[in-house]
Amino acid sequence: MKTTDTPPAAPAAEPAPVAKVPAPAVKEKSSEGQVLNVFSHGVLIIWAILVVMPLLWAVMSSFKSDDSILSTPLALPDKLHFDNWSRAWSQAHMSDYFFNTIVVVGCSLVGTLLLGSMAAYVLARFDFPGNRFFYYLFIGGMSFPIILALVPLFFVMNNMALLNTRHGLIMVYIAYSLPFTVFFLTSFFRTLPTSVAEAAMLDGASHTRTFFQVMLPMAKPGLISVGIFNFLGQWNQYMLPTVLNTDPDHRVLSQGLVELANSQGYKGDWSGLFAGLVMAMLPVLAAYIVFQRQVVAGLTAGAVK
Repeated sequence: MKTTDTPPAAPAAEPAPVAKVPAPAVKEKSSEGQVLNVFSHGVLIIWAILVVMPLLWAVMSSFKSDDSILSTPLALPDKLHFDNWSRAWSQAHMSDYFFNTIVVVGCSLVGTLLLGSMAAYVLARFDFPGNRFFYYLFIGGMSFPIILALVPLFFVMNNMALLNTRHGLIMVYIAYSLPFTVFFLTSFFRTLPTSVAEAAMLDGASHTRTFFQVMLPMAKPGLISVGIFNFLGQWNQYMLPTVLNTDPDHRVLSQGLVELANSQGYKGDWSGLFAGLVMAMLPVLAAYIVFQRQVVAGLTAGAVK
């Protein structure tokens, strides 16, 4: 009986050499990113110091006496003089200026957002002859210097018996703020989905109902953003009320602060002036702190679809 010999096993093939690929320079990129972060954070810190320090100095000076402000302007107040605030509020008539400013700015802000959102929605959603003409007409209003319109505006307001009145100043504020509001909200309405408005129209909603109940709530971030910008511009407006509102009983805060500075004469009531300045500044800071997230959301809403 013959047995067959099994052939010897073939030697295993050696693995092919693998080419070495150089690792990416991660360390170099990370070091560059760290340097950029340090530089950007340093710039932001310097900018924050330049912005915050004058505000803190004004707040500290509002609680100091006149002698302390002149002798040690950068020192903390040794005693809180709350009478500065009460003197500015009552004797300098800051309460009246506050009331006039709240009425004028509040009414003009509501009117600007209402009319601006309606005009922007029509320009953004409907195609009709003259659409681009009216859009560029609003944009042209942004480039027109308001100082060139002061003289004819004065005579127009005088002929309409609107000088030295709150409602006249409200109408001027609305007209002054409409170009930027329409420009901002037109771009914002174009980013909103059209399917929601089409579904509302299919359900039987009218154009008015679709705008106020569907599209306007969706545009809330944009309304808050443009509302903050208009609030800042109207609250700090000085040129228009100086020309169109010369009645002492209807003066706004910007006029009141100038009147407070001019009425001091040689007395120099610096503590009362700083107290009035902080009073005028607090509503603006409070509005931005409360709505800062909505402002950022409105500015970045149309950046990414």
